[in-house]
Amino acid sequence: MSIRYVHTNIIARDWKRLADFYMQVFGCVPVPPERNLTGAWLDKMTLLDSVHLRGVHLALPGYEKGPTLEIFSYKPEGQSTEHKKVNHMGYGHLAFHVDDVDAVLQAVLAHGGSQYGALVQNDYPELGRLTTVYVADPEGNLIEIQNWNRNI
Repeated sequence: MSIRYVHTNIIARDWKRLADFYMQVFGCVPVPPERNLTGAWLDKMTLLDSVHLRGVHLALPGYEKGPTLEIFSYKPEGQSTEHKKVNHMGYGHLAFHVDDVDAVLQAVLAHGGSQYGALVQNDYPELGRLTTVYVADPEGNLIEIQNWNRNI
């Protein structure tokens, strides 16, 4: 039996805007085709009546042929999940390793995201120095931006 991780899905109010955020800030690249799906097969799979979903898969930086970030919007829309916290059950956060945490933080802010916690540094004797901050995308999904300096 072969098992392979395929994608992580985010349900968005506005899939185009959210996909643009991940492309502009993190360099994700669309993997065609855009999805525009409806039909009895989808109703059966989702247990929703007259469901219509639209969205896109994005290749993650460093994994152009690997797992994708799948961003979809559904009609009918589901329940909103405002005010996410890092310790809530379920999906916690995505994480990206970057060269410059502060520069990516500024890009997040410039593209409609927000800072969730403080930017911190912590030294781990076995691992090096971690520079990290939690942010939220424009729809409140949490992201960890991190850099490991293993040369300290």
